[in-house]
Amino acid sequence: MAELRAIGLMSGTSMDGVDAALIATDGYRVAEFGPWTTLPYDDAFRDRLRGTLGGTGPVAAVERELTERHAEAVERLLAEHRIDRASIDLIGFHGQTILHRPEQRRTWQIGDGARLAARLRLPVVNDFRSADVAAGGQGAPLAPVYHAALAADLPKPVAVLNLGGVGNVTWIGEGDALLAFDTGPANAPIDDWVRRQTGAARDDGGALAQAGRIDAARVQAVLAKPYFAAPPPKSLDRDDFTWRMADGLSAADGAATLAAIVAATVAASRPHLPAPPRRWLVTGGGRHNVALMEALRSALAVAVDPVEAVGWRGDALEAEAFAFMAVRHRLGLPISFPGTTGVPAPMTGGRMHPAA
Repeated sequence: MAELRAIGLMSGTSMDGVDAALIATDGYRVAEFGPWTTLPYDDAFRDRLRGTLGGTGPVAAVERELTERHAEAVERLLAEHRIDRASIDLIGFHGQTILHRPEQRRTWQIGDGARLAARLRLPVVNDFRSADVAAGGQGAPLAPVYHAALAADLPKPVAVLNLGGVGNVTWIGEGDALLAFDTGPANAPIDDWVRRQTGAARDDGGALAQAGRIDAARVQAVLAKPYFAAPPPKSLDRDDFTWRMADGLSAADGAATLAAIVAATVAASRPHLPAPPRRWLVTGGGRHNVALMEALRSALAVAVDPVEAVGWRGDALEAEAFAFMAVRHRLGLPISFPGTTGVPAPMTGGRMHPAA
């Protein structure tokens, strides 16, 4: 089957910027990993974006600005790497999740696909989650289909842990065995806590957490929440677990406690997995947090490595995933499955917007 060249765009729940990554794929394997770039958000835009969470505030105005930021990211990628626009077949545009309530059959990713297609003069696939949620699925996580493609030649079973704003795990077994779900909070409450306490955007390297002491009682209180005992499929909104889990602690103790909560909730996911993974591969911004990675190794008691250990690009991986899913949409291939989102049958997702 012919390969298509697609650029994927991802603005995650941490809301730190747009990642843009180019891959060439036939929808089954990746034939070429092209260049990637990041367009960081400035603090003022991040605040405006955060103001739309829950579907509140000036959503339409922020959506227009968000779409323009994504267009800028694509233009930067093309210019920096001297890529001929005519060589690009598709754009995969996730947008920004501002509301995720699958139990109400609602999920909302802002981002105007038609506007982006017109701006870039390239076909755009967006709105990847709505069809899954409408069919009774969780609409998340979606990246497992890409994780499985990357892990095709790795020893099984293996777990891919994405630590973005929310944590999610993909368990990959032999053959087509695939299970995925959200494990619990990840960077979102840590970032929000650090910003409130210090004004910094994040706990760089986990230095603040390493200086603090863990409040074990708070960790256990979070683990007692019904979500963690509930079987998959299951998914979370960014604000289901917030910085308030550390309310009243010092800045360092709060960061340490929140990192410990992330690790403990990941460990609590293990009873839901069909078999113990031989190895956990960590992607997302959380893999840069030394305190968090140390806590994961202690809690999981098995090999825990950043995805770079197997040659993957952790900072580009989510954007690559939406490039991959855009190609699968074009080819009519499924992107969500009963074992990943709980949708009744494998189904494709996304809406195509032709180039103007």
